[in-house]
Amino acid sequence: MSAPRPGLSARSRKFVGTVLMVMLVLGWALAAMALAQGRVTTLPAFWQFLAYVVLGAGWIVPAAVLIRWMQRHDRRPDTL
Repeated sequence: MSAPRPGLSARSRKFVGTVLMVMLVLGWALAAMALAQGRVTTLPAFWQFLAYVVLGAGWIVPAAVLIRWMQRHDRRPDTL
């Protein structure tokens, strides 16, 4: 019989992922507000629009990676 593989359980991953998700959203919002108030207001209209789209939707990719990690199934000890 082989030993169980090390790593976080699904329950632990979801807890850690939830905490990281809250930190990600809060950090992203604060950084986006700081950038939007400072540098973005001096840009031409098209670049402002593009910057607001990136600042508004840019958190989705890291959040998706985090959610995928949170949803991983536990590995059984008898599989690779």
